Amino acid sequence: MAGIYIHIPFCRQACHYCNFHFSVSMRNRPAFIDALVREIELRSDYFKGKAVETLYIGGGTPSVLGISELIKIFSALGKCFELEKLKEFTLEANPDDLTSEKLMSLRQLPVNRLSIGVQSFHHSDLRYMNRIHSPVQACESIANARKAGFDNISADLIYGTPGMTNRMWEENIMQLIEFGVPHISAYALTVEKKTSLEYFIRKGRADDVSEEQCAEQFDILCRLCETHGYEHYEISNFCIPGKYSLHNLSYWTGKEYLGLGPSAHSYSNGRRCWNVSNTSSYIESLEHDMLPLECEELSPVQSFNEYVMTSLRTARGCDLGHVRKEWGEQMLAGLEKRAVKYIERSLLTREDSHLLITRQGKFLADGIAADLFSDS
Repeated sequence: MAGIYIHIPFCRQACHYCNFHFSVSMRNRPAFIDALVREIELRSDYFKGKAVETLYIGGGTPSVLGISELIKIFSALGKCFELEKLKEFTLEANPDDLTSEKLMSLRQLPVNRLSIGVQSFHHSDLRYMNRIHSPVQACESIANARKAGFDNISADLIYGTPGMTNRMWEENIMQLIEFGVPHISAYALTVEKKTSLEYFIRKGRADDVSEEQCAEQFDILCRLCETHGYEHYEISNFCIPGKYSLHNLSYWTGKEYLGLGPSAHSYSNGRRCWNVSNTSSYIESLEHDMLPLECEELSPVQSFNEYVMTSLRTARGCDLGHVRKEWGEQMLAGLEKRAVKYIERSLLTREDSHLLITRQGKFLADGIAADLFSDS
């Protein structure tokens, strides 16, 4: 399954916690769109004629783009890639952008999935995160999307915000469940280096994040979603049966994908590439028909470690038969040996030929996976 990700590097306002590549200046928008179209043309042979099945436009805030800009991007994609078998076309959006008029205009594109950055239905959380929308707009965006004919909706939530009580967190989750949102992505608030949040906490201008609170609220998340019929198919993702994110599954299962736009990553056959994380440099390179990217061939150890990290995040777990086939008996034996202490602590379990993260281990998944890495 081939997938394309497009990074739109523009936002109306900077969220305090965000460390993605973005700009609140719209000055370069026209030049960026032209550069993106040129990159699409220069990467047209990436899949060697293979059909593209998923398209994901993220950012940044893709919903700040006008319909004419989105049509221009999709038209370029259609000329350069095989899109006849496109199964899923996701557009990330902020609630304040999803007016009835904007949603109806999106019907001019084959967008069939919206990922809405709700984050919280409480004013205090939104202020702490410096989100631009209100709780009312969050509710209206989901209702408007339904009225416009979008039934495949994902909503993002963030937990662990200082001041967010467990009751407030439960209310956030239940609001989405009661709306009938089929896919929920929920992330613990993390303090990334060089973000506004990191600076404010260091200067004492904002309360720090509590790992204990995050762990409690992750447990609440798991319990409520599972109680209401949502499958916990990836550490941060829950859906009603059949409503998985097909595009994101390609990341977690090692499928090939092409990343377009500044900071976007690509992967194919053990080769990983990434674009420059600077919009002006990105535009300048493409104005000279130069791809603004770097690439590396993954070593067997790097490939193994990536597989362990991504597979353990999913409900499918780490396939030990696949490890044996791809990396050999010695690598498998090392993995099994390192896993013993986590199995004994009930943080991992072995079912048939798969290693799986248990309910108790899920909040610690990244740390457990890193400890299972091979260094040789």
